[in-house]
Amino acid sequence: MSTDAFVVGAVRTPVGRRNGSLAGIHPADLGAHVLRALLERTGVPGAEIDDVLWGCVGQVGPQASNVGRTTVLSAGLPESVPATTIDRQCGSSQQALHFAAQAVLSGTQDLVVAGGVEVMSQVPIGSPTLIGVEAGMAHPRSGAGWAERYGEQEISQFRGAELIAEHWGLEREAMEWFALESHRRAIASAAAGEFDAEIVPVDGLATDEGPRPGTTAEKLASLQPLREGGRLTAALASQISDGAAAVLVASAEAVARHGLTPLARVHTMTVVGSDPVMMLTGPIPATEALLKRSGVALGDIGSYEVNEAFASVPMAWNAALGADPARTNPQGGAIALGHPLGGTGARLLTTLVHRMRREGHRYGLQTMCEGGGMANATLLELV
Repeated sequence: MSTDAFVVGAVRTPVGRRNGSLAGIHPADLGAHVLRALLERTGVPGAEIDDVLWGCVGQVGPQASNVGRTTVLSAGLPESVPATTIDRQCGSSQQALHFAAQAVLSGTQDLVVAGGVEVMSQVPIGSPTLIGVEAGMAHPRSGAGWAERYGEQEISQFRGAELIAEHWGLEREAMEWFALESHRRAIASAAAGEFDAEIVPVDGLATDEGPRPGTTAEKLASLQPLREGGRLTAALASQISDGAAAVLVASAEAVARHGLTPLARVHTMTVVGSDPVMMLTGPIPATEALLKRSGVALGDIGSYEVNEAFASVPMAWNAALGADPARTNPQGGAIALGHPLGGTGARLLTTLVHRMRREGHRYGLQTMCEGGGMANATLLELV
């Protein structure tokens, strides 16, 4: 068995806005772009990769039939390199990272790629369910067991986000301030060139398309809520986006054999289930489990990536854990940068590990809520 799993490379595309610069690119080609760049940057021959674990949520149309495998072949890797596609909803590529690290730690594999893709301009959120229902198939939650346990109440991320805002007493104005700050941080980080090292340009696009310099408190206050009488608006939710990211995980033996430079060590990993009705609270117990298992205090962690599915999610996480808001998403989050579902977990990790290296943070934490009421949490340690 291996005693360590090292992140030795982490790259991503810019995140494209819905119907923006990346909208017309086939998801397998977008993923292939970052996969090739990852191997070029690390210098690892494609034939040496033991497996590719690829996150994707909307596995229909161009993202169907194991888009991970299609991506590997589209990237020109040898046909001997396998791949599988993972759906843990929004945490799909973070779960891919966990599986990759577990494979290395088990001693069964030495070089595993974890990543993901989502081109939401082509495959809108909820497409597999919608297309199935339109074709006369049953809804995923129309079974007798589900109805017996949860009835016919609405199950949606929008309702969950509203329930969280109500539970933690998060008023609309406070969430709008959070959203403004997400844009401000993302814009400042981009202007400082802090994303440059992690981004692989695509067809001339080298910067994220989501951040909006013209966002003001007045504009946010003028928006209609997503639900009648609700507190959340579109500006307080993650953006619909296109993008891909990939990370290479290596054993100590592979590091030595290929002369690789470890960027960080995967220190601790957790995944939990949570209330599927409130749905988006999972990052709180996932982080609590991570801190207990790792023995590392939250205050000793340099920065946190808590996916901004909605403003209420990281705000509730901050409140429940007593986290320092200045350390939470210091380069902005999905409200500004976007959320290409299956690719976001690897995107967050890529941003986190580059920041840890740049700023000398010994520890970095990543967590994200997931559909169905789940969450992954990952602790990285600088090498």
